[in-house]
Amino acid sequence: RFANYCMDSKIIINARKFQSNRLLQRKQMIVDIIHPGLATVKKTTIREQLAKTYKTSKDVISVFGFKTKFGGGTSTGMALIYDNVDYLKKYEPKHRLLRLGHGTKRQSGRKQLKERKNKMKKFRGLKKAKAAAAKG
Repeated sequence: RFANYCMDSKIIINARKFQSNRLLQRKQMIVDIIHPGLATVKKTTIREQLAKTYKTSKDVISVFGFKTKFGGGTSTGMALIYDNVDYLKKYEPKHRLLRLGHGTKRQSGRKQLKERKNKMKKFRGLKKAKAAAAKG
């Protein structure tokens, strides 16, 4: 358990339920943030403070699921610190990778994908392969 004091603003970061998860090459913990007088704390600030505390880069840290307690002043969420960026990209869900800037968003929409799928049902054999290549 540690308490990390951020000097530029009055926030305190406490980690609890710390686990070293070797199967997924990461450290995981629940993070309690005490921020009196502030609405919330930016996730980038939290990542920077955790990186400084655990002597790693902020690129391998994923923070999510923060809820501010009623009345304000304290927030609680999860933090995952991976051994390197490759493991982060391998094990993190796509939506969290997008938030961290590691992934790319799918260009076509849900409706377009469904229309393409239903159009492909009308073809068989070589015509189906040609139609799929044309849609590509």
